[in-house]
Amino acid sequence: MAEPPIVEPHIERPGPTEFRDPIVRRELQRAAVWFGLALLIAGVILLAQPLLLIIGGMIFAVVLDGGTRLLARVLPIGRGWRLALVVLLGLGFVAWVLYYAGTTFAAQAETLRAVVEVQAARAYAWVQSVGLVTDPSPGSIGQQLMGSVGRLTSAVGSALGAVTSAILIFVIGIFIAIDPRLYDRGVAWMLPLRHRERFYAIGDHVGWTLRRLLAGRLAGMLFEGVFTWLMLGYVPRIFGLAPVPMAALLGLITGLLAFVPNIGAIVSGVLMVAVGFSVGVDQGLWAIFVYFLVQNIDGYLVLPYIAKRTVDLAPAVVLATQLLFGALFGFLGLLLADSILAAIKVTLQELSRYRSDDHGDGRQIA
Repeated sequence: MAEPPIVEPHIERPGPTEFRDPIVRRELQRAAVWFGLALLIAGVILLAQPLLLIIGGMIFAVVLDGGTRLLARVLPIGRGWRLALVVLLGLGFVAWVLYYAGTTFAAQAETLRAVVEVQAARAYAWVQSVGLVTDPSPGSIGQQLMGSVGRLTSAVGSALGAVTSAILIFVIGIFIAIDPRLYDRGVAWMLPLRHRERFYAIGDHVGWTLRRLLAGRLAGMLFEGVFTWLMLGYVPRIFGLAPVPMAALLGLITGLLAFVPNIGAIVSGVLMVAVGFSVGVDQGLWAIFVYFLVQNIDGYLVLPYIAKRTVDLAPAVVLATQLLFGALFGFLGLLLADSILAAIKVTLQELSRYRSDDHGDGRQIA
């Protein structure tokens, strides 16, 4: 009688849909990372404006927190009272600026608009006379410039949108400034326990940097505004020259635009020179001198001092970031570009330092 054939036991192996297979699990993890990154990029693009409003509120909270900490040095009262005082002082200053500008600068603003239009027409006529352009209508250049800018002003395309964005940033900033640690703990709760201490340390360093960066920016705005006003309105009398018209308005505009580095200085300089040449050659040349004097003092004395106390940002990198954020996210992205860049740089520096410390101690990074 023949013996039955010996059947070797069949060993079942995981199939391609079995998640216990280490190869499948590893590939799924890689695919999840790329898919999550794609979703993150799409979310940033689609939700750019709400995200920028939140970031703007966080940066405004840093300003309020810095003022609250500064008052703590002279007023031994609770944090809530100091924050309320900072908010009231800020609102009072804004109300005074609006009232003063509305009552004093209303007519000057209309005159400034007319002066800029006349000077632009003269400049276009000169460019046309030398053969650089052939289109007799200057409106085509304006259309081309607006088309190239794209979405530069999409965030504040209307007065209502600007006011709404400002109110949202203001409210978000106050809520965060009331108890910053509450929101820090909320974000840290989503991180593993081993990373929370590092998160708190990096957050403190970023906040420290932004407080000093924004304080320096406010100091630069005050310096540029007041110095421009004095140099245009009063100093020319010493040399027997007629002052540049609308010196106070130009000083206010220069101070406000100083919050946006590089681009703000260019815009204020163009306005200043246009008003100067509308009166005469002497005033135009004096406006050019004042512009370069203000920018050189601010660039070689004020900004380097601020950079040493905060984070050193290369001007070319800041300008490139402003152009990129302005094209992608509108005016609000342009306004917050340098603060976001500073926060990213400090975060990367701190992560790099922690990584170096971990390797130096012979530990593996989790």
